[in-house]
Amino acid sequence: MTGPAPAPPSDVALRLSRERNVWLCTVRRDGSPHLTPVWFVYATGTWWIGCDSRSVKVGNILADPRVSLALEGGDAPVVAEGVAQVHSAFPDAIVTTFASKYGGWDVSRGDGRVLLEIPVRRWLLAGTAQ
Repeated sequence: MTGPAPAPPSDVALRLSRERNVWLCTVRRDGSPHLTPVWFVYATGTWWIGCDSRSVKVGNILADPRVSLALEGGDAPVVAEGVAQVHSAFPDAIVTTFASKYGGWDVSRGDGRVLLEIPVRRWLLAGTAQ
């Protein structure tokens, strides 16, 4: 059994706090990838993503929770893997962090909204191209 992934380098942590989009890759039932850009917040080793409970990504995660995430821009790639959990409750601290990052946007507002919690299992690339 492995513990949590180490914290990313400080330059990566800064990007995680500032960048607006991350590409979320889930696995379809037929094994093919499903890739979508989403808004996110990153806090204490965990990615948080709000989405519609009826979305393809949520259906995929419920069937197979393994995911990959990649920040935009290939010059200093940031890629992580994790195992997603789907929550119907939205912790106040995460809602506040989304609102601060995205100009007051309420991640929990709307029918059928869920929150994806994705602790980093491992960093594949943390700001260095290979």
